[in-house]
Amino acid sequence: MLALDGDRTMIQQTVERLLPLADESDVWVITNGYLSELIRQQLPGVPKGQILSEPVARNTAPACGLASFLLERTEPDTVIGIFPSDQVVKDGARFAEVLRAGIHLAAKGEHIVVLGVPPTRAETGYGYIEQGQAADVGDGSGVGARRVKRFREKPDRHTAERFLAAGNFAWNGGIFLWSARTLANAIREHAPDMVAPLEKIAAAYGSADFERVFAEQYSLCENISIDYAVLEPRSAKGEAKSEIYCLPADFGWNDLGSWASLHEHLGQSEDENVLDGPTNGIVALQAKGNYVYAPGKMVALLGVNGLVVVETDDALLITTRERSQDVSKVVREVHLGLGREDLI
Repeated sequence: MLALDGDRTMIQQTVERLLPLADESDVWVITNGYLSELIRQQLPGVPKGQILSEPVARNTAPACGLASFLLERTEPDTVIGIFPSDQVVKDGARFAEVLRAGIHLAAKGEHIVVLGVPPTRAETGYGYIEQGQAADVGDGSGVGARRVKRFREKPDRHTAERFLAAGNFAWNGGIFLWSARTLANAIREHAPDMVAPLEKIAAAYGSADFERVFAEQYSLCENISIDYAVLEPRSAKGEAKSEIYCLPADFGWNDLGSWASLHEHLGQSEDENVLDGPTNGIVALQAKGNYVYAPGKMVALLGVNGLVVVETDDALLITTRERSQDVSKVVREVHLGLGREDLI
């Protein structure tokens, strides 16, 4: 809901970059009750009935599965794209070109298409896609595709360096394409316990009972990501049989889900120091590669490199860019260890 990259919020940018390929009336948003009204305000062109609030948090597999079961009832061959709303894309034209190729490939059969981000560093905060043989998209666009060997969990530093050196690994950016029927069938095969709840919710959509059925049935779904529920077991069939394909997300992708990613996106100065938000100036001496968010403060950096400093009204975070993906551990400790929900 934040405008971290310009005047438009992240979710507004996510929808706007899809408009060359789809109408706003085709967009579905799965969110929570805290954000649903704000999303309706920010996305007035999206039908209100297509902004769904999860009654309980259940990760990406039930959310993606729900979309597929809803659309399978009326448009089973339509291609569904999954797009996280905390990402930025610098080259919109290339983004649309790759998506068109991916849509063509996903529509050709029981194909699953993932977009793999060419890695620029040994990142431990992302999952990885191990790519295999080249494949023909078949649309004449020249966008390259490769079959997927397997999906890899977030690695340690040594493994990430090995992935980077190998040259056939991509970051898993969480962008997927598949027909409604393909994903629904994959859920039936690999996550059968979700099928009955999702089918009941889809059957109730548009009726007076929908909210009740949604609340009762959605909580029965396992709290699991689409990667674990579908993609990993599907890839275990082997490169030749899984029908999973990877297209290059070579359009200036960045995930602003961590302070390090935000630094990478905003870091344009020679010393790579990023002072974000309204401040009273910065003095940087023998300091490089730092990210600082301290609204209203004069910031002085002396002899430090690669730090992340974030100040709010009631809290101060100091870490390194390398460890910024681990902020969730701090949040957990503040919540469970200190019992300070007011700071989260």
